[in-house]
Amino acid sequence: MDASKHIDQKIASLSDWRGEFLRSLRQLIREVDATIVEEWKWMGTPVWNHDGIVCLANAHKHHVKVTFPKGAKLSDPQRVFNAELEGKAWRAIDWSEGDTINVEGLKGLVRAAIALNGTKPAARKPDAVSSVSAKKRGTPRVAATKKAAARAKPAAKKTAAATAKTKTKTKTKTKTKTTRTAKK
Repeated sequence: MDASKHIDQKIASLSDWRGEFLRSLRQLIREVDATIVEEWKWMGTPVWNHDGIVCLANAHKHHVKVTFPKGAKLSDPQRVFNAELEGKAWRAIDWSEGDTINVEGLKGLVRAAIALNGTKPAARKPDAVSSVSAKKRGTPRVAATKKAAARAKPAAKKTAAATAKTKTKTKTKTKTKTTRTAKK
């Protein structure tokens, strides 16, 4: 399933105000740039990408959040950002039920993020269109393989560390015996 369908399902699964709010946000982001790529990352996060991540959205229990990973570098003349203001990189906008969207402010931030990404595009595979976190059948999970390898490595390190400790103890015992012998 492609990322857009995952996002459709996410919106449909939110039967309260958050679903409609996400739908509106998605529409506004697409209006700014028709070529923006929708992605589905981190096991359930809609992400919009244009030469790098522009923004991502999450529906929390009591609010909807749009986060701009490079938000600290963006000009916000309409003061739309209202969350994560002290961070060195990220900035976010939180909306609660009944809040309205500053349409021009949000569109301006999206345009600015796209422009910023254009100055130094993120490295991507040339044939990449969108990414989906869903596991494909029949293909091994790379993360699981890496985890298994990581579990095996510390055991080897422990063995090496234990060997080094044993050598140190042996040297210490030898020195102690030598010292005792010399004193007699």
